Amino acid sequence: MATLTYVYADSTAVLGPLATYAEPHCYDLCAEHSERLTVPRGWEVIRLAPDPSQLGPSSDDLLALADAVREAARPSPVPAAVPAAVGRRGHLRVLKAPDALGSGER
Repeated sequence: MATLTYVYADSTAVLGPLATYAEPHCYDLCAEHSERLTVPRGWEVIRLAPDPSQLGPSSDDLLALADAVREAARPSPVPAAVPAAVGRRGHLRVLKAPDALGSGER
């Protein structure tokens, strides 16, 4: 995977490591398309080889992933009890008063 950036003023296309944020005139390419890239006649292609030590996930990436897993594993809060509907009229509902709900009346 690589990010392609066009520099129109210099008639240059730069192909480098994946960008961490979106910019105008930047496009992410799969490995196959980045290898087969061609540019218009008169343009130059600059291919920036990624640093092999930067190819794996960083410690920040791993910490973010661990935090996301912890958050997903937390039990969801129990929703508050919804008052029972006594009657309906169209899209409207009549609800019992909160103190009547606990007294056993229905």
